[in-house]
Order: sequence, then structure tokens, then C-alpha cells
Amino acid sequence: MSRRTPWADGLDPDAVLPEYPRPQLARDSHLNLNGWWDHAFTADGRPPSSWDGRILVPFSPEAELSGVGRQLQPGEHLWYRRTVRLPAGFLVDRVLLHFGAVDQRCRVFIDGVELGTHEGGYLPFSIDVTEALADGEAHELTVDVVDPSDTSYHSRGKQSLKRGGIWYTAQSGIWQTVWMESVPALHVRQLELRPRLDDETIEVVVEASVPDAVVAGEPPVATVVVRADGRELARAEGPAGHPLTIPIPGARRWSPDDPFLHDVEVRLGDDLVQSYVGMRSVGVAPDAFGRPRLMLNGEPVFHAAVLDQGYWPEGLYTPPSDEAMVHDLVSMKSLGFNAVRKHIKIEPLRWYHHCDRLGLLVWQDMVNGGRRYDPAVITLPVKLPLRLSDHRHRRFGRQDAAGRAEFTAELGATVRLLKNAPSVVVWVPFNEGWGQFDALAAVDRVRDLDPDRIVDHASGWHDQRGGDLESLHVYFRKLKPGRRWGRDGRAVVVSEYGGYSLRLPGHEFGPREFGYRRYRSIDALTEGFVELHRSEVLPAIAAGLSGIVYTQLSDVEDELNGLLTADRTVVKVDADRVRDVIGELFAEFAAVTAPAVASPTAPTPTRPAR
Repeated sequence: MSRRTPWADGLDPDAVLPEYPRPQLARDSHLNLNGWWDHAFTADGRPPSSWDGRILVPFSPEAELSGVGRQLQPGEHLWYRRTVRLPAGFLVDRVLLHFGAVDQRCRVFIDGVELGTHEGGYLPFSIDVTEALADGEAHELTVDVVDPSDTSYHSRGKQSLKRGGIWYTAQSGIWQTVWMESVPALHVRQLELRPRLDDETIEVVVEASVPDAVVAGEPPVATVVVRADGRELARAEGPAGHPLTIPIPGARRWSPDDPFLHDVEVRLGDDLVQSYVGMRSVGVAPDAFGRPRLMLNGEPVFHAAVLDQGYWPEGLYTPPSDEAMVHDLVSMKSLGFNAVRKHIKIEPLRWYHHCDRLGLLVWQDMVNGGRRYDPAVITLPVKLPLRLSDHRHRRFGRQDAAGRAEFTAELGATVRLLKNAPSVVVWVPFNEGWGQFDALAAVDRVRDLDPDRIVDHASGWHDQRGGDLESLHVYFRKLKPGRRWGRDGRAVVVSEYGGYSLRLPGHEFGPREFGYRRYRSIDALTEGFVELHRSEVLPAIAAGLSGIVYTQLSDVEDELNGLLTADRTVVKVDADRVRDVIGELFAEFAAVTAPAVASPTAPTPTRPAR
């Protein structure tokens, strides 16, 4: 039975995910620490007296590729160990140790001395380790991890210690790249790149590592250069920490059809970093006939997206290679989709880079948490029109004030992490009531941090009448246009639907099959897919439907409702017919959103569209 993708068999343990992990803030300093580490499971937080064997970082111990194959249980500790030594000439002024993601809480030690901690299983963090490593000698790096998984209120996504159906194998520990870089004492800590298409400018904020630093009696000056195809378009300089406005008249616009990226170079003191920006705007505004529509660069655009869970049969959360990630994204585009909903997971930054350069519109979910969910809250609305107020925290598993505060902090950190990516166009704070609470406050929080994107505040059900989208999930009933679609100024989307399953012998996870309608051949599944879109989706476009998210890209464990098998070796539909029917949706949208003769006046946006 096949459960591995082709890239797993070609994995080189000495070169695991070796690519530079942060493409929008890149330096020429990069020491990758992926590969074989020692590991041990212990009953408490005391360092192990002996080690259990090797683990291949950054694969979780539950993943096949880790070489371990053991579940970290709540209350247990997972320890990692390896030796680190700075190469000759590597040290500039400071050395930063970066972790892409560690699930869920960890402590980091060098030579037994604790240097830093982190909580939260989905976001990157860094620790300054200069003093510990500056002598150029070999030192012992250890990491202690605990993960309560779904036994607490922490963000966990679709992980479950009792997997099954739509809930997947829980994973833990280090699951994204570990790496080091050396930087000057004064360096770029963070960039904020904001395209202002209406003004034909880029707004850049260079955040310095030492905010109150003074150089020659003045605040440090940052220099920013913008290039296109190697040709300098503009440059500006000004104090770090303050917005720099850079005119880019007539800039080439980013879109799925033309995902052009402008190169950005930033210098701060002796620090030089490379980045990029996509010139585009998004929002919600009325089309020529007054119906609210999703907009891109001031024009109505139909979002034909596929739901992407980001699970790998041999790596769980961690892809076996960069090429594997690219394969999934290229597969989406080759099937005719122009968008992807990243479902309940934050990917490595390279994934967003590939969306930026390949041209995919990304709907980014926040990662859900909370206590055990009430089936009446998260399951009953599949078939009944149930809408509850999300101020009722206990009903939604959000009775812990600390858990609510943690989610709010992680929401802000997620927006700050990904807001430079031009591909990210929609934020999705909550899905199907999973740990939902105070969604309208979440909208306000997102808008404070990022006023330029669309917000789908409650995907599926328990709509609180906020955000920019009326967001429907349609599985066990037909899609029928509502008479009041769009009257509140929100665009209408079906943010989940379909989920048709097909079991292919030799490619399934086990004996169970989860899907919303079962088929028994590629031809039958293709026919069902085409019929669904022609009979239900296409007629709804004229009534105001602006976007769709088909469930889903690939099979995941019991869920056999992917367009690809979990091992990514078989496309389970006729690709030409799928591409054709998706093309019919785009053609219909173009026909019903613009008059026969284009109006000389563009519609006035009703939602932010910078």
C-alpha cells in the first residue's frame, strides 16, 4: 500500500529542506541545522541521562520520516540534542538561532544553560546565542518540548490524539527548519512592505534591531532600493522605524495571470537584506450592476480556490522537500484554480513565496484552539440553519481567558508574519465554530494590523454579520442563491463545498473512507465534479457568488475526497474536464460583472482596497 510521496524516497538526510527559509528577508548568512539529532522521551523536565536514538529534524517524532514513529503524550517531554560549531568567518557581531516552528512549548539550552523559551506551535521565533557560541568551539544544543495537543486550549489545528474522519494524526516537536545566521549589531529586525496601488507608491517600514540606536548623533538611516528585472526604479532613505514612501509610477501589477514581483533591497548600517513586493490591491466593492464582488487591482475577480490542509503521509505537517510544496501549488494551477485556502495551518515561509511567484490568491486561516468542541455547535449546522452568538464562550470551548488571550496574540503574530506576501488576500479568523469567540472583535484586531485585506470572520456558520464576506459551507444540500445575497455590502462566497471521495486501491490510508459523496471511478468522480459546477455553482454567479473553495486538494488519512491521492501520484479526476468547467465559471463571472460597454468610471470601493 503506497503511503509515501515520490520525494520521500529521494530524501537526503544530510540535506533536508536546505533552501533559505525566509525569502522576504534574506541575507547571505545561513547555517542550516536540519538533519540527524539525538532524541529522548522523559517523564519530566529533567535532562535525559541516556538518549533513545536519532531523529531526523525537522520531522516530528510521529512522522515516518523522523525515524522515530512514536507519539509524544501530554505530560511527557521530548528532548533533542546536537553539536553546533560556528564555521570560520561566520560570526559578524551577533548570532541568531531560528526555529521555523516547534509544537507546542519549548526551552532551548546551550551547554545546559537555558537561553530562551517559546510557546505556540505554529509561529517562528529566534534566540540570540552569540555569547554561547562566539568562541568557535563545539557546543551542545538541546531543546525540551512538551505538547498537550488537543487536551488543552492551545492552538492545534486538525490534530487529534484520537484521529479519525476530518481529524488527523497529532504531531509534535520541531517541524520546520532550524537555522542560524550572523548579523551586525545594528540590523534589520523586520520589514513592512505595503503596496499602495491607488497612489502608485510602496510604503516601507524598516524595523531596526536596536530601536533607539544612534549613529553619528542621528537615528540610523535605512536605504531602500526597488528594482524590476534588475533595473532600478526608485530609491529612498530615511530613519528606521518610520514609513518611507517610494513612488513607483506605472508599476507592473501582480495578479495570478502575471505574478510579477519587484525586488527590494534594504541597507541599514552594515546590514544588507533582499526582499520583494507585489504591486496589487484587494477588497470588496460593487460591480457594474451594484453587486458586491471580490476585487483585485480595482477589477472584479472570481476566486476559484481549493482547500489545502498541508498534510503529508510521511511527514505530517512537514513536506519532504521544497519541490513537493511546489508540486502541490502547480497542480492547483494546472487544474484551473487561481486561489488556495490554507486550512487551519501556517506553512513555512517558502510556501507563501512560491504562491507569490507562481500567482495564487491565498486565503489564510488562523489556527483554531479551545477546549473540546460541542457537536451541537460544530456539527449540527452542517444540516440545520443554526447561528449562535459567539459571546457564549463556554458553548464554543472558549471558557479559558488565557486561551482567548493566547489566540488573540497569535492572530496578531500571524498577520504580522504574513502581511508582506502579495499572495495573501483573505484572513480567516474562525472556521465552523471551532474555538470561535468574539469574531467581530477579531475583525477589528485584523483591520488595525492590516487594513488592506479582506476578512472572512466566520467561515461556514455562526455568522456574526461582520467582516467582508458572507461565507457559506455547502455539503449535504444544494447550493441555492439567497434572495438577500449582498444586501449588507458583503460579497458572497462558498468557502467549502464538494468533498467528493474516491478510493483508489494502493493509495488509501486505511479501511475508512470519509467524504460527502462517494464515487467508484475517475470517470464518475469527474462527471460528478462537472455536474456540480454546471448545475449549482455556475447559476449562482449571476446572483452574486464571488468565490468558491472546493474541498480538497489531496486525500488526507481517512479523507479520500482529494483531487489528488495523498501520495500525490494520481490525479483522481480528468484534468482537462476540470480545467474546462472552472474556465466556464471565470467566463460567466466576467459576463455578469461588467456591462457590454465598459463604464468610464470605476465603482467606488465599499471595503478597503489599497
